[in-house]
Amino acid sequence: MKTLQTDAAVIGGGAAGLLAAARLAEGGARVVLIEPNKLLGKKLRITGKSRCNVTNDCEVRTFLENVPRNGKFLYSAISRFTPQDTEALFEKLGVPLKVERGNRVFPVSDSAHDVANALERWGQRTGVQVLRGSARKIETANGAVTRVLTDDTEVLCRAAILCTGGKSYPGTGSTGEGYALAEALGHSLEPAKPSLVPLVSPDDYCAEMQGFAPRNVTLRVYEDEKLIYEELGEMLFTHFGVSGPLVLSASAHMRRFDTKAYRLSLDLKPGLSEKQLDERVLRDFQKYQNRDFQNALGDLEGRTMIPVLVRLSGIPAEEKVNSITKEQRRALVSLFKNFPVRVSGPRPIDEAIVTSGGVSVREIDPKTMASKLVDGLYFAGEVIDVDAYTGGFNLQIAWSTANAAALAAGERIRET
Repeated sequence: MKTLQTDAAVIGGGAAGLLAAARLAEGGARVVLIEPNKLLGKKLRITGKSRCNVTNDCEVRTFLENVPRNGKFLYSAISRFTPQDTEALFEKLGVPLKVERGNRVFPVSDSAHDVANALERWGQRTGVQVLRGSARKIETANGAVTRVLTDDTEVLCRAAILCTGGKSYPGTGSTGEGYALAEALGHSLEPAKPSLVPLVSPDDYCAEMQGFAPRNVTLRVYEDEKLIYEELGEMLFTHFGVSGPLVLSASAHMRRFDTKAYRLSLDLKPGLSEKQLDERVLRDFQKYQNRDFQNALGDLEGRTMIPVLVRLSGIPAEEKVNSITKEQRRALVSLFKNFPVRVSGPRPIDEAIVTSGGVSVREIDPKTMASKLVDGLYFAGEVIDVDAYTGGFNLQIAWSTANAAALAAGERIRET
């Protein structure tokens, strides 16, 4: 077995690991970055449909409002390294940024590779040594980190930062191995569950509309008949249910499938009141008064959805439009404003964008990301039991916790 002597081992070369390693090395520490993939930042390179939503350009208070799980834990880290600090960092690293709808921040190039490559170059300039392999064990002596073992190398170190991610996108290396490493050192784990994930529906008409992506619809989520989420945007019908930006965001609010019942309601015409929509339908019916009902909705909705609307409306498909009653028309309007989608659960965790759950925050110092159980052990990113809504918030959590861990680890190294 080979031996490497260093100051700190950063385990995981994703978003958090790349920033932590470079920040730590910039402060003068010798750093070994342990990563099994040939390509650093593999998951980072496909985030945001490969555009990379770097952060959200908002204030700290607004940011924490978008972290439904353990947001208070992040106050110190986010305050110390804010979204604006992230923007300044990437501009300094040669990645020009732009702000889009919802304060979402993207590289001007719309390329996630530019973000990952900039972090990789930063690490190279500061002297980060990359070790290809998987960490199998973190060893300690007298309650402090002493070395990290891979299959063929022992890395002797005084600090280790665990940045292994969660269980989402396992093909990128997020297989949950960091949980095992933390648990072996005595840390408690909160169960890993999918967040920002597509949803499964028992409604056969979802599969019937597979590939149909309605835009500018309002999606409402009901938990045991209580409205818990409402947003305007785009979604997608699939062979298993529903997906798309609206659905992924909504799923982050649906966290108790074991004890609660959920359903979705879609307003297909949010720009019109029921009265205005009724008037619109009436005009269309007058325009197509001699057509069958199934052939009179083309101006109102996409072709893929029309057969489903016809079936759910209860109006016979071949009924002439001029014979449709006022009550039937109002039922159709109500269907447009309250299109139902039942939900039976989320898709598997390996299809989720982020993982909810992980190393318990009760055992991590919120200012330094240091383990309260093992000296010299730090955590950053998705391995921690924190997760947020879509819009750049989860990546900012990675940047801020990595920054806090790196600064604290650097200070420990200088003092020991």
